[in-house]
Amino acid sequence: MEEEKNILSAETRSQIDHWVSKYPQDHKQSAVIPALHIVQAANGGHLTDELMDAVAGYLGMPSITVYEVATFYSMFELKPIGQHKISVCTNISCQLCGSDQIVTHLQKRLGISFGETTEDYRFTLKEVECLAACGGAPVMIVGNTCHESLTTEKIDQILEALK
Repeated sequence: MEEEKNILSAETRSQIDHWVSKYPQDHKQSAVIPALHIVQAANGGHLTDELMDAVAGYLGMPSITVYEVATFYSMFELKPIGQHKISVCTNISCQLCGSDQIVTHLQKRLGISFGETTEDYRFTLKEVECLAACGGAPVMIVGNTCHESLTTEKIDQILEALK
C-alpha cells in the first residue's frame, strides 16, 4: 500500500476513495473502472503498467485483473494519445448510415489510420464497436462530446473548432 501512495497522488487516491465508498467494504475492487478513468486522466490520457499495478495494489486485487479490464474496454489507452481522441463507431447501424465515408474522410484529413496519432500529437483516431447512439448514426466522440448524424462537412466544422 505504501508504494501505491507514492505513485498515486493524494488527489487521485481521494477520487478513487469516493468511488470505493459506493461499494460494500469487502468489494472495493468493484471501483476498478472509475479508478482507471481517474488515473488515466491524471496521467494525460493513458495508462502505464506502473499505474495499473498501483491501482491493483490500492484496490487489493491482482494486477492481471486490472490489465484485463484496461485491455478489454476501448476507453482505456495503454500508450500516449493525442490531445483530441476521436472515437468513430463502425458497428452495423453506423456503417449502414455511411460511417465508411466518415472514416475515409477523417483518415485523409488527419493523415492517420485507426490506432494512430498525428505527428504533432493533436489527434488520435480510434475505431470503436458501439457508442450506443444508433439513432444518430453515424457517430463519433471527440473527447467527451458525442457528435451524431455526421457528414464530411460536419466533420470539417468539428475539426476546425478544435484548432
